[in-house]
Amino acid sequence: MEQKIKQAGIEIGSNIRKIRLEAGIGQTELVRLLQLEGINITRESLVKIERGIQHISGSQLRAIRNCLNTTYDELLK
Repeated sequence: MEQKIKQAGIEIGSNIRKIRLEAGIGQTELVRLLQLEGINITRESLVKIERGIQHISGSQLRAIRNCLNTTYDELLK
């Protein structure tokens, strides 16, 4: 089982949301892109990640970085 990244003290979820909105990508579209990357995620899970309620896995973070064409620095600041 893949280890989850805790969001305590880091605003990963809100950074994902901000970058996603700046790119003009909706949640449903991002979920579709992630599924094409082989990430099994639902829109509900993405909402929880963006709100900081659910931890994110390394593979999810990597795929989100790729789909949003951003960097780890931008996601983890």
